[in-house]
Amino acid sequence: MTEHDRLRAALAEELQAAGELRRGLHRNPDLSGAETTTRDAVLAALPGGDSAVSTAQTGAVLRIGGAGPAVGVRGELDALATEETTGVAWASAKPGVMHACGHDVHLAAVTALARAVDRVGGPAPLLVVLQPREETYPSGALDIVDSGVLVAQDCRAMIGAHVQPVLAPGVVACVPGGVNASSDEFEIVVTGESGHAAYPHLTRDPVLALSQIVVALQSVVSRAVDPMIPAVVGVSSLQAGNAANVVPGLARATGTIRTLSKPTRELLHNRVADTAESVARAHGCEAKVVFTRGEPVLENDPELASRTAHHLAYQGVQISSTLRSVGADDFSYYGELIPSLMLFVGTDTDKPLHSSGFLPGDEDLARVARAMLAGYLGAVERLTD
Repeated sequence: MTEHDRLRAALAEELQAAGELRRGLHRNPDLSGAETTTRDAVLAALPGGDSAVSTAQTGAVLRIGGAGPAVGVRGELDALATEETTGVAWASAKPGVMHACGHDVHLAAVTALARAVDRVGGPAPLLVVLQPREETYPSGALDIVDSGVLVAQDCRAMIGAHVQPVLAPGVVACVPGGVNASSDEFEIVVTGESGHAAYPHLTRDPVLALSQIVVALQSVVSRAVDPMIPAVVGVSSLQAGNAANVVPGLARATGTIRTLSKPTRELLHNRVADTAESVARAHGCEAKVVFTRGEPVLENDPELASRTAHHLAYQGVQISSTLRSVGADDFSYYGELIPSLMLFVGTDTDKPLHSSGFLPGDEDLARVARAMLAGYLGAVERLTD
């Protein structure tokens, strides 16, 4: 039996305990920024968990396997503010909070992998990265990168695996290049001159100006971006006035910019600002646009993807090489520091991510754990060849 085969066998033996851990985590979820209970429960299940290094306030990293260059595998700690409707016996015991994005599955899977590596040994040290605040700002991944803990731990590559119900069970997306979009927020504030609604000619109406800005923004992508490059500019909230007979002096809109291209990201920032300012000026108003930069493009390292795909194929996994999304994940920050790979794992459930009925099954946990193992082995080869 090869070293890799021993690891696969050991991982299979850890899955029952991982399933029990997963149910406990699912029953007791923590919201972003308050994940200490979840972190401590996972550390208690990990070998040598009491030697973990705290990071990013409520996160931790734990080295398995001694000194030397390590491969990181991420598990996200936080749950969502959603009322669970699955009806299972181990449903969330916290009203209005549930694991609706599979993070309980990911944490149990990385625990199973760590226990297997600890028990039979691995080709390189494994760094378990328990990351807080994946679902909200400030980003837990960015805080971990900025803390320097990955450099201090000599972490040379990072692996992530995420359940994805748009994929069929048994399919894993292992895609080189950009797989998740950058995601930035914008706020447009249009200032005009208020007045009586009966005398619109004596006002400078910011509501009309903002309405025209929203319409104009719909053509930014279609006329400024290469049709082969995924991009979205969307306005999601509008606020103005509070009386039917008063033209307000100010109107406000917020939205997001998403794309899989770094140059397009900068182009869209400029186009949104130019469009808002120019249209507002045409209506006698003034527009101020403020951007809040979020996650960068999540770029999978091509060589790491190729080597991992080989290990997935050895397991008999059906591989998708096309799945990309303009959704965002702060896992992308790791890729700006070290070679990284995000795998998407098909699930048994057809309920969408973040829905109140989302509940991957036990076999999905096994699939995620095996995908993480493939990524770990691929990363070791990427670093040593």
